[in-house]
Amino acid sequence: MKLKTALTSVALAGTIAAVSTPAMARDTISIVGSSTVYPFATVVAERFGTKTEYSTPKLESTGSGGGMKLFCQGIGTQHPDITNASRRMKTSEYDLCQKNGVTDITEFRIGSDGIVIASSQEAQNLDITLETLFLALGKKVPNPDNEKELIENPYEKWSDIDSSLPNVAIRVMGPPPTSGTRDSFNELALQGGCEDLPAVADMSEDDMEAVCQSVREDGAFIEAGENDNLIVQKLIDDDSLYGVFGYSFLEENSDRLQAATLNGVVPTVEAIAADEYPVARSLFFYVKKAHIGVIPGIKGYIEEFVSPAAMGRNGYLKSVGLIVPPREALMDLQDKAANMPNLQKSELL
Repeated sequence: MKLKTALTSVALAGTIAAVSTPAMARDTISIVGSSTVYPFATVVAERFGTKTEYSTPKLESTGSGGGMKLFCQGIGTQHPDITNASRRMKTSEYDLCQKNGVTDITEFRIGSDGIVIASSQEAQNLDITLETLFLALGKKVPNPDNEKELIENPYEKWSDIDSSLPNVAIRVMGPPPTSGTRDSFNELALQGGCEDLPAVADMSEDDMEAVCQSVREDGAFIEAGENDNLIVQKLIDDDSLYGVFGYSFLEENSDRLQAATLNGVVPTVEAIAADEYPVARSLFFYVKKAHIGVIPGIKGYIEEFVSPAAMGRNGYLKSVGLIVPPREALMDLQDKAANMPNLQKSELL
């Protein structure tokens, strides 16, 4: 068994060497992906670099979609070892990985997060339904005079939708299409507020998704980059602006920002963990198994991430805003770290 393991490691190293050049050899773990997972992964990387003999991993905040694209480009030290994601890998991304030889991948679901609609403490806070949110941001919405007809979004102010809402222009700053937060927001928030409307009731699933997840392009939704801290700063400076980002950024700035109530639920750790908050989602990272044993420290980094010290009830990731998994789920993660099972496409369907 030991000989077989050794031969497998040699084979994997040979595979990487075949597609890498000596100039690209490295001894530091390369991690890309989600801006939402980035702050949590950064804390783990710094702890790992401090307490072990390995270099502190290098992290890049590329967005979930951008990270998947980089991760799935191939095997070799010019490609990242791990990608973070604020939504699950898509089947199309899995297929891209397989096509490029990234055939052995292990998935880790590391906890939960909620997507909030936030504003300055000085702004008029929103108490809205997901339907109202879709009416504010959807590209095409039901005609107020004919609920079964879709028209280009006519609403300019929040009060145009509901007179009890702020009499200010609809201006929401959020992440770009490459972001997993944007994917989750479109699916959970916008489609969640759209899919029961009479105008889309008879559509096919694909047509409904196309309508419900299309965001208006007339300036009401303002795309920021992958840096959620930029949105936070803009909200602090402008009390007529609302922003979309992960709950952890709200918690970090709770003295200056407030969150909208959605479908009657205020985002809290408890509400998100219990899936009571309507825009809660799971966070992940994915590991390229062919790089384990070739790039030093990958296994150790994974073990640090899923350790009780990091993700236990009193772990340091909880203290920086991650909604950690329950004890049984954490034990499953530790078992995954030990055995590194391959992700199967059927699990993504």
